[in-house]
Amino acid sequence: MTDSSNTEIRDQFWLRPLAELSRQEWEMLCDGCARCCLKKLQDVDSLKVQFTRVACRYLNQNQCTCKAYKTRQFKVPDCLVLDMENLPSALHWIPETCAYKLRFLDRPLPDWHPLLTGNRTAMIEKGISITGRILSEDNVHENGLEEHVIRWVKA
Repeated sequence: MTDSSNTEIRDQFWLRPLAELSRQEWEMLCDGCARCCLKKLQDVDSLKVQFTRVACRYLNQNQCTCKAYKTRQFKVPDCLVLDMENLPSALHWIPETCAYKLRFLDRPLPDWHPLLTGNRTAMIEKGISITGRILSEDNVHENGLEEHVIRWVKA
């Protein structure tokens, strides 16, 4: 991924290898579903990851945006700033619908992706966005996450 922040956005940049994307193109690849902001549980034996309906306290649930995006790593030390270096080791927990995961695996973007449709409507209609389906971690005891495991998000 190149560092240039003022580069022109290339036509159909999402078809290019991830390593060739500018920082701006990389950011635009995100569909904004916020599934990665859900708390996850991992079985110590099988290493299987389960998603919960409990989201990070900094998630704006209506817009699926981070209220602390630029400082998220300081406020939430285990929040991963995804890049080409750490993407391969994160594939086991990244949602199966994630554009970064799909493109890393050389798969196309889903037909509902905002880059293909021009808006978020199809993504919302497909039930990909987490808006209206989650709780903030502020309202759930840390030891109660297991009560909130969901099946509509898979890694």
